[in-house]
Amino acid sequence: MKKLTNILVVSKRQQQRPVMEYLKPVQLVVVFGIGLTLMGCGDGGDGVMNSAGAQTTGRNFVAPTVFQAAGPDIASIQNTVDQYRAVLGATNNGNAPGPIPNGRREINWDGGGVDTTTAPVTPFNTFLNTRGAQFTTPGTGLSQAPPSGGPQGGLVTLLNNATYGTIFSTFSPLRLFSPVNSNVTEALFFVPGSNGTVAAKVSGFGAVFTDVDLPDGSGPGDINGNRPSSTRIEYFGTDGGLIFSSFVPASPGDGSLSFFGIVFHDARIARVRITSGDAAPGPNDDGTHDIVMMDDFLYGEPQPIQPMP
Repeated sequence: MKKLTNILVVSKRQQQRPVMEYLKPVQLVVVFGIGLTLMGCGDGGDGVMNSAGAQTTGRNFVAPTVFQAAGPDIASIQNTVDQYRAVLGATNNGNAPGPIPNGRREINWDGGGVDTTTAPVTPFNTFLNTRGAQFTTPGTGLSQAPPSGGPQGGLVTLLNNATYGTIFSTFSPLRLFSPVNSNVTEALFFVPGSNGTVAAKVSGFGAVFTDVDLPDGSGPGDINGNRPSSTRIEYFGTDGGLIFSSFVPASPGDGSLSFFGIVFHDARIARVRITSGDAAPGPNDDGTHDIVMMDDFLYGEPQPIQPMP
């Protein structure tokens, strides 16, 4: 991927382009550097639209601040991730019990640097009590695994595909996170220390992905030209309604990294749905499938939906 000179671009056309999927466009600032960074904020409009433009909501829309970046290596997204951390909450609260009024939580799947592959499970409750997050999938389960190696062979063995050892990279070594027999992962939030008994909401959620190839910028002359984006994050409020949805930026080429995250001015996200790639892991990552893995998750400190006694 060609590295671009740092240029600040703010144009009327870009301000009017519906980059995020809601009815009223927001003001956008685009910065080109090693990767692409986009931050947007605005007053919002009167609804939310999905990628097909078919689903709206009657509630007044409040626009979050959006952070996204993509590129061939860690340096391509590092600055954006660090900026997101600062806005989300300067303090990483680790495994401290809540509720805590501010700060953030992070999950990097690495277990202090271990290279074991965990058996797929759903719900995935490893961080339910310590960091207030539960993950589920409609597939067989969710697993932490290095791309290859370790006692169980990593993704190569788990998903029976030798190419997975070279086409995926990590933002924080050594392990990635993936659903098995599905490309969908959902997250629910709880007050840390409550062991899933106190439902919570967060102000923001962001995630790192590896090998997001689509859209690849190919034109209509290419057999795969104009293929849609493969990876997206959907955010839902405490009433179950969709409050924001966007595709994750791509950086075609093996081992690339992408980041997407949003922050609202208050805690209002109760559930997140991630679609990672356009097919469940297993097939080759080629012109037919865009196979994507997940790495670090970052989210605002979980706040109780209902007042705690």
